[in-house]
Formats: sequence, C-alpha cells, structure tokens
Amino acid sequence: MEVLYGLHPVEEAIRAGSGRLDRISIARERRDAKLERLASLARSAGIRVSAEPRDQLTRLAKTDAHQGVVAYLRERAFLTIEDLLVPSPGNHSRFFLALDGLEDPHNLGALLRTAEGAGVDGILLPERRSAPITATVAKTSAGASEHVRIARVTNLVRALEQMKKANIWVVGLDERGTPDYTDFNFSMDCVLVLGREGAGLHDLVKKTCDHLLRIPMAGQVSSLNVSVAGAVVMYEAMRQRRAASVQPKAAPPAATPGKRKGLGSL
Repeated sequence: MEVLYGLHPVEEAIRAGSGRLDRISIARERRDAKLERLASLARSAGIRVSAEPRDQLTRLAKTDAHQGVVAYLRERAFLTIEDLLVPSPGNHSRFFLALDGLEDPHNLGALLRTAEGAGVDGILLPERRSAPITATVAKTSAGASEHVRIARVTNLVRALEQMKKANIWVVGLDERGTPDYTDFNFSMDCVLVLGREGAGLHDLVKKTCDHLLRIPMAGQVSSLNVSVAGAVVMYEAMRQRRAASVQPKAAPPAATPGKRKGLGSL
C-alpha cells in the first residue's frame, strides 16, 4: 500500500476526497494543535486514525521528515487519454502537460504542484522510463498529486498524435527551439511537452511536436531545471488564457490540426 507523509500533503489528500485514503497514523509522542486538527478532519471524513510510535512512522515513511503523520493510500487508478479528451464544461480551451521520461521524483512533484496551481486540465505520463508517483513525489507536490488528473500512456508519441487528431496543438520546450515561449498563443487547445533532465525531448517526441519553443537565457547557462522551466511556461499560459477569457479569442494558425505531421516530418 502506498504511503503519504507530512501535515500539508496528508491534509490535501483528505480534502481531495478521492477515496484513496485508507487510514492515518499519527505519532504517539506528538501532541499539538495542528496534528489534532488534522486527526479531527480525518475522522470527520470517515477515515480511521491511530496512534503509533514515532520510530514506526519513520520506518514506514523511510524518512524522519514525516512531521508525525503517515497516511496509507489505496492503489491509484490512473485515467486514460480518452478520459482527458472528454470536452470540458463550458467548452473552454484546454491546456495539458506531457512529461517525456522525467526521472527525478522531486522534479515530478514540483511540476505536479505547478500544474495544479496553473489550472492544467490533465497530465500525460509514460508507463516506462518515468518516475513513479511515490511518497516523495506526493510530499514534494505538497498534496497536489491528489488533485491533478493524470493519465498513464504506453506510448507517448502515439498519445500526442491522438491529441493532434482531437485538434490539440503539441508544443515542446527545447533550448534550440523558436519562437520564444512568450510569442506563442496558449489560449487555444494545446499540450506542453517537457523532456528529461539534461537530455531533453526524445527525437521522436520532438518530431511529433507542432512547435518547439524556447526560454531565452541572458546568462552563461543554456537552460533551466525542467521543473523551473515548466513553471515559467505554465504560468505564461495561464496568464494568456485568463486574458483571452475576457477578450475575443485570437484566430488559431491556418494549419488544420488533424492533418499536421509535426516538426521534422517529411
């Protein structure tokens, strides 16, 4: 059974009401208002609460940074890409995030937290060669992993092609791309694709993208950490989408999304 630890992540999991929380253990040695409030919130939600020695919680969490609380989660049921592609209420334009082989759980957790904060409609994760959603990911995401909609896909390229057939523009982030991310119109249906730490996008994924955008760099380093880069672009997308919601929508590019092949295609 998956575990989740830390006051804020566990509280977010309770508030998410996903039904994944089985029970919660709190440190027998710790007595303070925050922990008591969390235990009361859990009981109100019908979740069992028990007291355990702090050392036992440390063994379960595999860290002593659990803040006196560990939650036991039932197995996560991931969505399918078809679930993500269901038309949104109000017919507003959709914005997705796809992660191409991200391996660092801290980067994954940080991106899930940003995605939730920036109003991303869903996230695509490959089944293989990608960091699993562990307690470390959940803790780093500050509980956002329990709120975001995540689909696991067997083949990311095929999933992106399926999105293109649904008239969703596929936009990759690459240090050699053009134009700058601020020059792209994020107010239409699109999916932002982020690559691996250090190596970036796989070649086939890159060729599947309709556009490759870059973040201009004024210093000596050529790129940002992937979680930071993702945050920069996601919040620019949120800014544009908010502005578009109170103004007439800009016309999309002339190309027909269903007929696109992507960059690098012949």
